[in-house]
Amino acid sequence: MKSKEIRRAFLDYFLSKGHERIKSFSLIPRNDPTLLFTNAGMVQFKAIFLGEEKRTYTRAVSCQKCLRAGGKHNDLENVGHTARHHTFFEMLGNFSFGDYFKKDAILFAWELLTEIYKLPKDRLWVSVYEKDDEAERLWLELTGLPSDRIVRLGAKDNFWQMGDTGPCGPCSEIIIDQGENVGCGKAECKVGCDCDRFLELWNLVFMQFNRDGSGNLTPLPKPSIDTGMGLERISAVLQGKLNNFDTDLFSSVISETESLSGRKYGRNESDDASIRVIADHIRAIAFLISDGLMPSNDGRGYVLRRILRRASRHAKMLGIGEPVLYKLIEPVAEFMGEIYPELIDEKERASKVLRFEEERFSRTLEQGMRIMDEVIADAKKAGLKSVPGDEIFRLYDTFGFPVDLARDIASDNHLVLDDEGFHKEMEMQRERARAAWVGEEEAVSSIYRELLSEIGKTEFIGYESFHSASVVKAILKEGKIIKEALRGEVVEIFLDKTPFYGESGGQVGDTGEITSDGLRALVTDTKKAIEGLHSHIIKIKEGKLKVWDKVNCTVDVQKRKAVMRNHTATHLLQTSLRNIVGEHVKQAGSLVAPDRLRFDFTHFFSLSAAEIEEIEDVVNQQILENIGVEITVMDIKEAIASGAMALFGEKYGETVRVVKVPGFSSELCGGTHCKATGDIGPFVILSEGSVASGIRRIEALTGAAAFGHLREKENELRRISDMLKTDKPSERIEKLITDLKDLEREVERLKGKAASESSASLIDKARDINGIKVISCRVDGLEKKDLRVLADNLKEKLGSGVVVLASVSNGEAAILSMVTNDLTNKIKAGEILKEVAQLAGGRGGGKPEMAEGGTKDIEKLDKALEAVYDIIKQQVKVKAEVKGNQS
Repeated sequence: MKSKEIRRAFLDYFLSKGHERIKSFSLIPRNDPTLLFTNAGMVQFKAIFLGEEKRTYTRAVSCQKCLRAGGKHNDLENVGHTARHHTFFEMLGNFSFGDYFKKDAILFAWELLTEIYKLPKDRLWVSVYEKDDEAERLWLELTGLPSDRIVRLGAKDNFWQMGDTGPCGPCSEIIIDQGENVGCGKAECKVGCDCDRFLELWNLVFMQFNRDGSGNLTPLPKPSIDTGMGLERISAVLQGKLNNFDTDLFSSVISETESLSGRKYGRNESDDASIRVIADHIRAIAFLISDGLMPSNDGRGYVLRRILRRASRHAKMLGIGEPVLYKLIEPVAEFMGEIYPELIDEKERASKVLRFEEERFSRTLEQGMRIMDEVIADAKKAGLKSVPGDEIFRLYDTFGFPVDLARDIASDNHLVLDDEGFHKEMEMQRERARAAWVGEEEAVSSIYRELLSEIGKTEFIGYESFHSASVVKAILKEGKIIKEALRGEVVEIFLDKTPFYGESGGQVGDTGEITSDGLRALVTDTKKAIEGLHSHIIKIKEGKLKVWDKVNCTVDVQKRKAVMRNHTATHLLQTSLRNIVGEHVKQAGSLVAPDRLRFDFTHFFSLSAAEIEEIEDVVNQQILENIGVEITVMDIKEAIASGAMALFGEKYGETVRVVKVPGFSSELCGGTHCKATGDIGPFVILSEGSVASGIRRIEALTGAAAFGHLREKENELRRISDMLKTDKPSERIEKLITDLKDLEREVERLKGKAASESSASLIDKARDINGIKVISCRVDGLEKKDLRVLADNLKEKLGSGVVVLASVSNGEAAILSMVTNDLTNKIKAGEILKEVAQLAGGRGGGKPEMAEGGTKDIEKLDKALEAVYDIIKQQVKVKAEVKGNQS
């Protein structure tokens, strides 16, 4: 069976069993800060298993795109060298949320494998948790499996849990025996062996317990099922392949890589490993970029950059010098675009991102090679037998320099790598990453989960009203539930309904006031503590507040309206960017505040002044037309079909709000907006610049803030005109600049003349040291540039000799040394400067012909300059002795 048929058969089978087919979740789990990437099929159902969310269905089936290349689940370094490891893979899974349990899960799995996929029953084995008598009994009764092909394993292998606490349960794995000729060949080989003979195909998780903080297990009222089977693995089995890379899932990419490299797969193990790395990594790259991720130096973007650079390195190992990975996006999109249409939609953008990154990596690699040469030279000079691990890690971490390349270069120089030091630095980096990684949101405190289950969701009425009469349902102080808050205290409160918008989607939270008889409290911020639960941060100015108090809520209307103007303008800005700059533009972050808006977007080059003006013009034209903004709540599928733009990786419910400016833009958005575009007022772009590789940022103003900015610019221009006494300031400034450049040229001419005259007097101070003319002087008041000019003049006049000059300016001394080319074989400017600077309490160094340094310890300067003559005597003496010994 082809992989497409295998995937389709799985989905169709479970559809026939009453399951709802659920589209694959994004690889970037925006609402789960505990995960770097989606790494299993159950990730998008996690909130259901935790009881935080309910769906209209109780049975589901999916083919989930997954990635394991960072954090706890990291297969990156193994990819290419084994038959089974991948970064990107597809997980086939069926799920029951309090519906069917072990019996049906076992029946479904057995029927699909043996009746639909036609796997031979006599080659199938099953493992169960060592204490799960029920599972073993069901396998025996329902499938006819002999008892000697049912193996009991411990908790490490056959007990699954989501975390230290929460839903958990035993699992059962279906295993196929690939035959005695596969695997380790040992007589004791059995289920559980690390070789490939007994291959795990499908894991059935029986989620039947809840584990509390003390480790106690209690039965769940509604047990659930979570299963997972890798498409790559089942495809290999059904296609009679012992290596996942030999299946049709990889054939088109491998074939294209063969064409681009001129190397044939299957002829050379080293080349094969590189081809497998590229085939695996290009799928991960294509899917991550199509899900909106961009390469960067931290978090998820750093993992993408590492995958990309590893693939690029292996392309170079195949003899491909120029960027090539971007050409492989096409076969990936062509083969997998039918089930994952985002690959086709984002194909052009992904290719551009990839080519840009490949070219950048090539430059980085060149820079890394230069640094590696310096590291090798330093190690040899110090008499080391190994290259320091911290230096190799710096090259690896900063420049993406491949460790295997560093090892080869070290070997060529009869050195080894300090692997222990490198791995120590790597572990320290992982610890830093683990400490820093919190995802896009802070991890949700368990107290909010408890509150949600106890008091229910907050009803948000802020789309229609700025006011509400509400009931206080809970009060928190420093993460603890309290019954009463007094004057001066800062607390979080939770209401039955609220007009205050909770910070989300880039829009800041509302502020305002809460009052009742004798109470006045300022709302300083509003956040979504957890989906469906609004947290109001308040400071009590007068009176006190108790749970179940009735209060009046009032939003700061002027601030909210300013936010609404900026939010609607952000929608107009994004559409304008896509229309003018290109369809590859995607939102990469935003801030919608009352005083400004910030919009991050994917693009590789700075916008020209003409492009920025055009964007401003287009946005302001939509504002002038005063188009009514239409907001509709509809089914997510209907919204996407209507052309509404969705944010990459954002988690949407089954119903969504569509914010539409008819004839111009349409987006899924839960934020607050103007009733018509004319409410926005003027739109002005303040700045445009880079915030990361491939990510640009625009900051802009609307409404009163834009008016204020324009007025400030007008006043500034008026002040300049008054100062210049002209109504054409740009012309006057242009003339002043021209005059200034003429004066600067004249100053440089005079400085040169002065230097020439000064050098004439300094020549007389030259001393003869062992036949070498040496000048060592202090000439205060010169800048570094002028000091170089003077030294060059002296060197030219000497013809052959050494010049050491120092100049004190603003409490610091610049020191410079020069040696004529004929003497650099026995006297080094860098060595002279280094000693002089140390004697003067400073530092410096440089090349044999010229070196620079400085000091702040002026009192030591004269003595250090006088020491130059002895330093040169010593250098000449050492050189002569070395020469004598050699002869």
